[in-house]
Amino acid sequence: MVTESGVEFPLPLSTQPMEARAAEALPREDGPWQYEPKWDGFRCLAFKGGKAVDLRAKSGKPLGRYFPELVRALSTLAATDFVVDGEIIVEIDGRASFDALQMRLHPAESRIRKLSGEIPAQLVVFDMLVAPGDRPLIELRLHDRRAAAEDLVAKAKTKILRLSPATTSLATADKWLKGAGSGSTDGVVAKLLNGPYRPGERAMVKVKRLRTADCVVGGFRYLNGRRQVGSLLLGLYNDDGLLDHVGFTSTIANDERAALTERLEQLRGGSGFNGKAPGGPSRWSTERSGEWEPVRPELVIEVRFDHVTGDRFRHGTKLLRWRPDKAPRQCTFEQIA
Repeated sequence: MVTESGVEFPLPLSTQPMEARAAEALPREDGPWQYEPKWDGFRCLAFKGGKAVDLRAKSGKPLGRYFPELVRALSTLAATDFVVDGEIIVEIDGRASFDALQMRLHPAESRIRKLSGEIPAQLVVFDMLVAPGDRPLIELRLHDRRAAAEDLVAKAKTKILRLSPATTSLATADKWLKGAGSGSTDGVVAKLLNGPYRPGERAMVKVKRLRTADCVVGGFRYLNGRRQVGSLLLGLYNDDGLLDHVGFTSTIANDERAALTERLEQLRGGSGFNGKAPGGPSRWSTERSGEWEPVRPELVIEVRFDHVTGDRFRHGTKLLRWRPDKAPRQCTFEQIA
């Protein structure tokens, strides 16, 4: 496939990665299955044509300018004309840091160059679509594609390129799942060993480790353009007895919004979070406004979450139930340690 710049890659840069459907438990039948950690980073297809390299996100957007060290490492490999599937991660003290990874999506090239030198990213390889020498693998079974990926990483001899662990042991996969959610991984992915690579299809199974925590409602945001609650801002008490903002939930039933809005408005006037408070909208925020309404910390809810980064819930949480039986001061960080 020849691009506009004249570079010929083994596959179109618009090729989509194979995706996974969410499940509550790892598959135990219709196998055999291969299990892999679900990495906490940016999914990436890496294309190499000759010495030219292109990195593409799951959305199809180019990632190369944000990770020049990966482009450089792949371009200097002896192997040419291949396509690998993997995850870009940035590790600090041996653990993946999503915050550090997000900092790479910066408009200033000088800033990116500085960060790439201080804390180089890594590409964790877990599949291969085209083997070196422009040998197509998409129609081959996972067992064969995995062997080609192992060979590429072994010959690369660089720390920037690493191979994702894999196992056919359900006991090992269960152990990985129990340890997910607070480090470099946030779950486990299951793939059929005899299955081909299916670009753009949900042909894999992903399971995240879901945990629950009782949180204090320290504030809320209104829906855009409406005087009804859109999301609840969640807090936990730290070791100094201060209420820190840790995330949000927006899974509020429409038929409950009016009554909940009235209840929350009656609690306005408090300080809300007297520790770390919510900030305004960031480059990554989907909130159109940074405005929020503080309330007295009297309400407790139980939420389900999947990942904690920097003492905060990474994603939005799911509201499970109200906890009138729980005292707000009982809602501490010990629950998510």
